[in-house]
Amino acid sequence: MEIRRAVTADIERLEALLAQVLEVHATGRPDLFKHGTTKYTERELEEILADDARPVFVACDGDGVVAGYAFCVFQRHANDNVLQDVRTLYVDDICVDEASRGSGVGRALYEHVVAFAREEGFYNVTLNVWSCNPGAMRFYESLGMRPYKIGMEEVL
Repeated sequence: MEIRRAVTADIERLEALLAQVLEVHATGRPDLFKHGTTKYTERELEEILADDARPVFVACDGDGVVAGYAFCVFQRHANDNVLQDVRTLYVDDICVDEASRGSGVGRALYEHVVAFAREEGFYNVTLNVWSCNPGAMRFYESLGMRPYKIGMEEVL
């Protein structure tokens, strides 16, 4: 398996994987997520891939097919009244193709993201996980991640 930065030639495959993630969320929370959509448009993906502060890593199988991705965003709270001025690598979205789940692609992607963050001097790696996706929560915990804040809601 090869892990590398995504390029524009990967957009079609990224869109297919984004659709898979969206369906997990739309099934778990149809009151919030729309079925049959994706998080980003093709144009937005082009902009993201061109932005060095928003690296996207892809894991490719032996045939060069993208089996998973990790969208990342550089975050910093400079001059914040409350938060320390640390650099965070936020994992905005991570997905492994349904056909490749359980084969180590997700772990390899996450380990690559952590190695990148260490090399670049980030303080931490963070992400959000929806409570309607307990499998993802278990996966992230198996990687050593721990909750650091929890969102709460009351549906009216």
